Amino acid sequence: MKKIKLDGKSGVEAVEVLNDGGIVMHPTETCYGLAVDVFNERALEKLYLVKGMERNKPLSILVDCLEMAQKYGEFSEKALQLAKKYWPGPLAMIVPRKNLPEFFNIGDGFVSFRVSDDKFCMEMIKKFGRPVTTTSANGAGLPQMYDAEDLEGSFGELFSELDLVVDGGKIPENKPSTIVKVDGDEIVVIRQGDIFLNI
Repeated sequence: MKKIKLDGKSGVEAVEVLNDGGIVMHPTETCYGLAVDVFNERALEKLYLVKGMERNKPLSILVDCLEMAQKYGEFSEKALQLAKKYWPGPLAMIVPRKNLPEFFNIGDGFVSFRVSDDKFCMEMIKKFGRPVTTTSANGAGLPQMYDAEDLEGSFGELFSELDLVVDGGKIPENKPSTIVKVDGDEIVVIRQGDIFLNI
């Protein structure tokens, strides 16, 4: 495991690790997260191992803009309205998927997208050129991480399996993202978070 301080070169190193099929732990606007290449099956398997998650638990995708999201998801007019109003920001939208490998979220016809307003997240995705996973940096049943020093507390012994830790220091404990599922004209709020939606 390599640990680096968050600076202007962090995105370049993160992309190198992603291209090699590694796991990058990095700050976001809500908590620390874990990123891997969604098109790399081995990287995804390693991510599930590190988090101690069952393989049937779906993962969300982080993209840098609505245009990238539309390459991999079907956005109805309702979904487009929400995206244009709240992205970038703490809103995750679940929409029908397309152009994603079968081994990603096996058997699930939908996928959750986020466009972060965190500068590092956006820089990393732009340099990488394709989506990565966005899941909280912690093992199953362990607390989310807001300080990069708390690796063992949030992962147990598996923290050593991380390939790169981008240390942005202690970040504010903001509310989690709001999650909505949009299928055509139907909108269902899965979780009310930092953005309050009155649907």
